[in-house]
Order: sequence, then structure tokens, then C-alpha cells
Amino acid sequence: MVIDIKKSKFNLQPIHQSVSVSFNYEIYFTNNLFELKNPTLAQVITADGETKPKKIVAVVDAGLLQFCPDLLLQLAAYTKFYAEILTLAIEPVIVPGGEAAKNDRTLVEQIHQQIDAAGLCRHSYLLAIGGGAVLDLVGYAAATAHRGIRLIRIPTTVLAQNDSGIGVKNGINAFGKKNFLGTFAPPYAVINDSAFLTTLDDRDWRSGIAEAIKVALIKDPNFFSFIHSHTAALVHRDMDTMQQLIYRCAQLHLDHIANSGDPFEMGSSRPLDFGHWAAHKLEHLTNYSLRHGEAVAIGIALDSTYSYLQKLLDWSEWQRILNTLSALGFKLYVPELAEQSSQLEHPRCLFRGLTEFREHLGGELTLTLLQHIGKGIEVHEVDVSLYKQAISLLREFAKNRQTVLTRLQTKYSPLRHKPTFRFSADA
Repeated sequence: MVIDIKKSKFNLQPIHQSVSVSFNYEIYFTNNLFELKNPTLAQVITADGETKPKKIVAVVDAGLLQFCPDLLLQLAAYTKFYAEILTLAIEPVIVPGGEAAKNDRTLVEQIHQQIDAAGLCRHSYLLAIGGGAVLDLVGYAAATAHRGIRLIRIPTTVLAQNDSGIGVKNGINAFGKKNFLGTFAPPYAVINDSAFLTTLDDRDWRSGIAEAIKVALIKDPNFFSFIHSHTAALVHRDMDTMQQLIYRCAQLHLDHIANSGDPFEMGSSRPLDFGHWAAHKLEHLTNYSLRHGEAVAIGIALDSTYSYLQKLLDWSEWQRILNTLSALGFKLYVPELAEQSSQLEHPRCLFRGLTEFREHLGGELTLTLLQHIGKGIEVHEVDVSLYKQAISLLREFAKNRQTVLTRLQTKYSPLRHKPTFRFSADA
């Protein structure tokens, strides 16, 4: 029977329902996780209070195996030693490392097939062992199999241990866009093993520092001062300094996720993506030859320079940011920054990244800029012509970073008038 609500004698009011869900997960810090005398992983699994041995499927970053050739043997020996707690249901699944993990959608299906073949259920565990891209891929597969299998992330890079591996986002790339497909699904636990960091080349060691600089710039001036004063130690790969950086960066990220009021990004604000609108586009424009952290460093430099030109950030702080990034070894200019810059709708124009950034969340364009080191400010429109000037500054800085800042202080002064052309959400 069909009820015509307009003519019904019943007054059918909307039913209002609110559901509150609490997520709890731990970030553990250890060294040599798969040594038999290290009980961390076993203890994480027994924390659920269930007594039967748990089925586990491990998904491993292929790039990691080049530097840790005994990892699979160590994993097998570990599960055998702790057989009363965990058991490998099938042989580990090996997937490509780096952005290739997120560019091949068939890998998600492959992991799903292995989950099915192993007979995993919602009380089983998926171990994701690798860099941030692999963790994003495996997290997406875990969240969509049985509507959620327990995921234990074991990040093996600086970037993954201090940022991507500890948050609630999972995703893969599609349609030429970063993280187009994905979920918000917190992990069951994260285990940071510092021993993996010794296997990184200098680019990957450095790359993760960019995310620490990002969160320091928008949230904690003392943390930025720590990074600025310890650039030499970081460049020379001092592990104690790096562990302090990772720990504080993780604290700030987790605090934002828990206390920002928008952990699943239902609104249009993403302060933790400071510098990322350009970074995501640059990764795509360079065919991912740029590491994510390298692209973020350029994005930070660009948005900091724009903040200076908008008279939000003063000269000395702008200089300090660029000098810190440069001293750590980051390149702050690539030709793709200026490619097709006169054609805003061209797919290879950097400023298409503004549109894609807005589309990713919907609503109005919302970017975080810098008011001071340690204090971000949100804006909803930008001046593209001023961004082009910022790109020119970065290009000149890259040519001669030793003297350019002093020379340019006179040549370029912050605008004292409102720009005549703006990029807005409707552009």
C-alpha cells in the first residue's frame, strides 16, 4: 500500500538519531620488532582479551625487502615462537612500494582475494608493513573487507611513522587524483620500529621531515625551533634526534585528529594539509618522481612565500622557513611549478590543484596560510597572480639561495593593495 503523505491523517515527523562512536588505538615505539625477545606485537594482539590464536595476513612492501631480505623469515619465526597467540594464515602478500602501490587498483582486489582465501574475519588481523603508500593501500583493503578487519600498521619510513601511518585515512589514487578512493578507518594499533629507519636512503630519510615542519609551522613554534636548531643532526642521520622529531610530530597529528572536532573531514577545513594543495598536484605533474615529502616541502615553501607576499608572515620568519627547508636538503623549485601557468584550466597547470583540492572536500575553497610560525590562518580565496610571483621568488631562491633573500627584500615588498584578480570556489 502506498501512503500519500500529503493526504495522510498521520503527521509523520522526521526521526532524529545521533550515534556516537569512540575510537581508541595505541601508537607503540620499539626497536627490532620481529626479534623473538621483543613481545610487542604479541602483546598488542593479546590486548583484545580473546584467548584463541589469531589469524594474520601480512602485506609487505616489496621495496623494503631489498634492504631487509630476512624479514619474511623473521616474521615466520616470530609467529612460530608466539604460536599460541598468532598464526600466519597464508604466505605474506608482497606489493609494490611507493606510489605504485596506490596507482594500481587491482592490488586492492588482490589483497581482498587473499583475505578471503585465508578465511579472515573481523576478529582477525591484517599486518601492513611498509611505507605510507603501502599502508594507505592495505588500510583501504582492510576497511572494505567484511566492512572492517583489524589493521595493525607497521610503518617503515619517517613519513609513515610521524604522519600517514598514524592517522585515520586510507586511500588509493584514481582518475589522476591523489586519494580519490578511500575510507576513514582508524587502525587497531600502530607499531613504530626505529630499526627500519636505518634502511632508508637519504631522500626517504629527509622526506618525512617535511610533515614535521608542516605541523610545527601551523601548531608549535617551539617544535619548529627544535627542527631549525637540529638541521645538522638530522642531515647526519642522528637517530635520537629523529626519534624525538617523529614522537612530537605524531603527538601533534594525533591531538589534531582527536580534538579538532572534525576527525573525518566532514567540513571544508584541512589545516594538516598546509602546503598540500600544490604538493598533490606536483606529485602528479612529475609522474611521482617527487617523493610525497619532497613535494610537501615545495608546497610549504610556496604557501609560506605567498603568506609573506600577502603581508601575513614577516620577512624574518619567511627567511627562516626557507633556510630551514634548504638546509635540510630539500629542493624548493621544480619546473612543473610554472608549467602552463597562464592557462588556469590546462590539466598541467599547477593551479588546477586548487580546484581539485576544493573538489576533494566539497564546499568552498579553504587553504591554510601562515600568520606566524606556529599559527595558521584559513583563507577562502587566493590571488593567482600573487602565487605566480611566489613561484618566481622560489625559482630565484633556488638559483642562489645564499644571497637571494637579502637582495630580494628590496626588489619584492609585500602588497599594500588588494589584488584585482582572485581565484575563488566559483572560478
